[in-house]
Amino acid sequence: MKKIILSLIVGIMLLPMSVKADEGMWFLMFIERLNHRDMQKMGLQLTAQEIYSINNHSLKDAIVQFNGGCTAELISKDGLVLTNHHCGYDAIAELSTADKNYLKDGYWAPNRKAEMKPSSLFVRFFVRMDDVSKRILAKLNDKMTEAEREKAVNQEIALIEKENNEGGKYTVNVRSFFQGNEYYYFVYQDYKDVRLVGTPPESLGKFGGDTDNWEWPRHTADFSMFRVYADKDGNPADYSENNVPLAPKHYLPVNLGGVKENDFAMILGYPGRTNRWMPAGGIEQNVKFSYPAWVEGAKTGMDNMKKYMDQSAALRLVYASKYAGTANYWKNRQGMIDALTKFGTAKSKAAQEAKFDKWANKAENKAKYGSVITNINKYYSLTNEKARHDNYLQQLFRTTSFGTIGRTIGKQLDTYAKADAAKRKDMAEGIIAGAEEMFKECHIPAEKDLLAAQLNLYATKSTGYAIAPMVEKIGKENNNDFTKFARCHNRHEYLDFCRQNQSIFKLSNTVGFR
Repeated sequence: MKKIILSLIVGIMLLPMSVKADEGMWFLMFIERLNHRDMQKMGLQLTAQEIYSINNHSLKDAIVQFNGGCTAELISKDGLVLTNHHCGYDAIAELSTADKNYLKDGYWAPNRKAEMKPSSLFVRFFVRMDDVSKRILAKLNDKMTEAEREKAVNQEIALIEKENNEGGKYTVNVRSFFQGNEYYYFVYQDYKDVRLVGTPPESLGKFGGDTDNWEWPRHTADFSMFRVYADKDGNPADYSENNVPLAPKHYLPVNLGGVKENDFAMILGYPGRTNRWMPAGGIEQNVKFSYPAWVEGAKTGMDNMKKYMDQSAALRLVYASKYAGTANYWKNRQGMIDALTKFGTAKSKAAQEAKFDKWANKAENKAKYGSVITNINKYYSLTNEKARHDNYLQQLFRTTSFGTIGRTIGKQLDTYAKADAAKRKDMAEGIIAGAEEMFKECHIPAEKDLLAAQLNLYATKSTGYAIAPMVEKIGKENNNDFTKFARCHNRHEYLDFCRQNQSIFKLSNTVGFR
């Protein structure tokens, strides 16, 4: 799960080599207490309040989360948003057609009326955050089972989110950190009328392609531009011709003079997560079990998408965003395998843990800390095969639309089958609309091949951990050839097949995915 937070990474990118960057992640609410003095010594000229303030506009108000995953920034008084080219990829592809392919050829709106609204795109503003660790942890005790702990935590989280959303005005997320030892809530405001302003052609925005991703330096025009619209009072509103460009609380002025030697540099944004405290066993698990499965599953998905993308411009647009997102993580995971192996990171971690273990087993510490390192790394050794299994299965869900049937249409059909006639009548329209939406952006022959290939990979490579019973059954009956299972050629036939085989589509829940 992504930690949807606004945090800070600080560095002196342009100072002489004798001055080292301070690398790490910090919450904005802790900047004044933990980092501000050191940042000032490095050259920061902003006050802590100018970076993060609840009551006054600050730098945080100009840095937004783009469509649930990327970082973007407001760069004008009229709501202009700058983000990466790959972050706008999905929206640009949706607005494109084979005849008007903005993803391939680029697009620049000549005026405000020509700015285009994709069907689903939002920008999330960070309002505030706070620590609720004591409140949540007070509900727990050592006698609770894991199920009881989870229930108590979820109940308190629901209360906190309701208390702070102001009747639905805000989106509130409570997240755990440090493996459930700390909890923070984050308050956001979402604007859903976001329109494409401009994007360079793919030859510039994606120059070098996927194999060049995660490399430095990159010579690519990796940007796209959008504009946030609001109602006349500046509040979030559904799309309307009467909406106006948002006047943000704060925006980043563009310095046409560029940067100079000795300038202070920092990064403010929405990273996914950090695993810098992961122990040696966890790093070893990622390098030898989790990431290789991820890489192989992603490559299997990409190869099957590419077969169809090469057939026509229309099919290329259908899978452009999914392919790019899959390739992004494929390169990232392979890069981490290579780097962590090359630099012996697990071995370095083990050496650090040995020092801690020596201290932990002193007479005065042994009762409390003596087995900590042993137990943590034993956990990873016991879950290595499960990690491999889960990553193969995760790529099935990520690369084929049919892979998530169990958590969407399949679950609805299961409820429908058990309902009375009146309830079914109420449900039918929603189920049909959901199915139509899913099938709108997928190509059945491609999905058939994707599903069959990923099921084969999952069934044959995840054998160190029990695979989903229905997949095992189908595999044994067909010598792990899942083509027949994924044989359907149109949406009506597939929905009929789903109704007849509801239990198969509980696959995702049998292994703990939610």
